[in-house]
Amino acid sequence: MVLAAIFYVVAGALHFLKPEPYLRIMPPYIPWHATMVRASGVFEILGGLGLLVSETRKASSWGLIALLVAVVPANIYMATHPIDAGAVAIAPVLRWGRLPLQVFLALWLLWCTRLA
Repeated sequence: MVLAAIFYVVAGALHFLKPEPYLRIMPPYIPWHATMVRASGVFEILGGLGLLVSETRKASSWGLIALLVAVVPANIYMATHPIDAGAVAIAPVLRWGRLPLQVFLALWLLWCTRLA
């Protein structure tokens, strides 16, 4: 659970420190790219911190799972439009691998709810 918290806090911080990769994988039909990237970073940081507190762990886990679902369009866009998403140098198996990775991350968060 501590490792999951660190993972999400660092991932969220990267949305502010290095926003370019996140901005590039945003599908064109989603508005306000910079705002969406910042908002997802904030929610990742808050969710990660919430995993550390037993009273908020379950809600934080479910909130992060909702966020994983919300970013599926960006992962699909990166896999299907690698040139536009700046991901052409990433092997297709890794681009598409992000989708099942989301399932693993959700299962990890569900495991964290059992520790609440």
